[in-house]
Amino acid sequence: MTFIQCRGLTREYRRGDNIIRPLDELDLDVPKGDFLALMGPSGSGKTTLLNLIAGIDSPTRGTLTIDDLELSTMSRSKLAAWRSMHVGYVFQLYNLVPVLTAYENVELPLLLHPLSRTERKRRVLEALEVTGITDRADHFPRQLSGGQEQRVAIARAVVTDPPILVADEPTGDLDKSSAASVMGLLQRLNTELDKTIIMVTHDPRTTEWAMRTLHLEKGRLVEQHTSAAQQEVVS
Repeated sequence: MTFIQCRGLTREYRRGDNIIRPLDELDLDVPKGDFLALMGPSGSGKTTLLNLIAGIDSPTRGTLTIDDLELSTMSRSKLAAWRSMHVGYVFQLYNLVPVLTAYENVELPLLLHPLSRTERKRRVLEALEVTGITDRADHFPRQLSGGQEQRVAIARAVVTDPPILVADEPTGDLDKSSAASVMGLLQRLNTELDKTIIMVTHDPRTTEWAMRTLHLEKGRLVEQHTSAAQQEVVS
């Protein structure tokens, strides 16, 4: 069943007298529980698509429907409220607050919700345990390795239990070993917790952890690849 549906999705920006169109009449269907990797050259529309799905931006034309809710017609305030409940965002450079501990960074999204301190603590500890970073809860970002920082960032993204995770180059700043560890974590979140994951990457090795890979060029889909792991599931 289609969970995320894009029809004729277009995003335009005006730069002087020129119109920049990072997404151009894009059609896309993402089933619930998918792990989708997006590849393509710089400027192909990958991050633009990610930001539209995350409710950070709105399309110029076309429709974007997620779980039967049309985001393309929502106001910025309603999008923000929807995003806080439904989307977790994982960034390449972690975006952790340096003066806060790992625990406090993970707790931040929960401060926007009417939860008791006890409930916040339960959720934070659960997110830290799921991401394997409980033993670093009292550490500041400067005291963590890159892989550990990304695990904290993923814990922050899942602490509200959103159905969708979007990840923009989540392994781009990591060494090979740390990248494999982070990708294994994302794969477990997908298979064990049924998170729908949409990931932008430039690394072909990273796409092997995903169920399928879509290639974008000039704002349009040009190719699709299904991973060997997904082929086994299908067969």
